[in-house]
Amino acid sequence: QVQLVESGGGLVQAGGSLRLSCAASGRTFTNYAVGWFRQAPGKEREFVATINWSGATTSYADSVKGRFTLSRDNSKNTVSLQMNSLKPEDTANYFCAAARYTGIFTSANNYAYWGQGTQVTVSS
Repeated sequence: QVQLVESGGGLVQAGGSLRLSCAASGRTFTNYAVGWFRQAPGKEREFVATINWSGATTSYADSVKGRFTLSRDNSKNTVSLQMNSLKPEDTANYFCAAARYTGIFTSANNYAYWGQGTQVTVSS
């Protein structure tokens, strides 16, 4: 089993930056693809970004491409999402998730382990 805990959310002004972290415990993070998803009130859960086990391959939603950067440090069992040039439409609860195997997965159905989420609010 993998336990995930997100942190780093908060309130930020439009144009500002936040860095979210996903810390894993239990099984090693190394062999799992990790994804970030977000969900705003009244909206469906939305794919944000994902990274494979080595960190060599990433994929981003078009809405965040060029603004968000995903990285991982397997030795520390952490994945970070650097969010720059934040927009009010980025406001959502952000979830970290881990798949049972490595790869690039953009569907939430591919992820077996989920954190509780961290709230990001971007003011206009």
